[in-house]
Amino acid sequence: MKLIGSLTSPYTRKVRVVMAEKKLDYEFVLENVWAADTHIQDHNPLGKVPCLLMDDNGSLFDSRVIVEYLDTLSPVGRLIPQQGRDRAATKCWEAIADGVLDAAVGIVIELERKPVIEGLPASDEPIAPNWVKRQRGKITAALSSMDHSLGDQPFCMGVNFSLADIAVGCALSYLDLRMPDLNWRSLHPNLHRLHEKLQERPSFTTTKPPAA
Repeated sequence: MKLIGSLTSPYTRKVRVVMAEKKLDYEFVLENVWAADTHIQDHNPLGKVPCLLMDDNGSLFDSRVIVEYLDTLSPVGRLIPQQGRDRAATKCWEAIADGVLDAAVGIVIELERKPVIEGLPASDEPIAPNWVKRQRGKITAALSSMDHSLGDQPFCMGVNFSLADIAVGCALSYLDLRMPDLNWRSLHPNLHRLHEKLQERPSFTTTKPPAA
């Protein structure tokens, strides 16, 4: 298998962490989807990473689709319950963590597209402050909800490490990378505790993104 992605994409990192936890072999292919010579649409018409190329030349895209498929490839370290309420709860954790990422990535793209640093030339359109505020509101509300739901449990789903923890861990690390001013740790001690624990796992240490 080949995984097309970038080192700073949190969605790609989620897939890489899952592959490490499942002990799956693959080739990692770096791709800059913003480059003029990108070929990502040869495999994903949406032009996004991550994208998984399988041995039969088929492709899967969207991190949630990819990780669900990967979890079926090996019984080692099952990350998603196979059925029932626990499965739905695990996927719900992933959904809220990905929602944090969607909002954060949107803010980063908006701010990069429309420079706001004093002295830089003005862009054609001003920053949309109300839109950015709304996205930050989604992030803070999601963090509060996750921190409350986690409580004093060792992991998101209780005593067992799962995809929920991987998704949350990747989201929190992305906030550190791109939105360090958010200072989420001081307001969300339960998430802070979980994040510190996750950073000790080899699957997280080996996929840590380069400094911004």
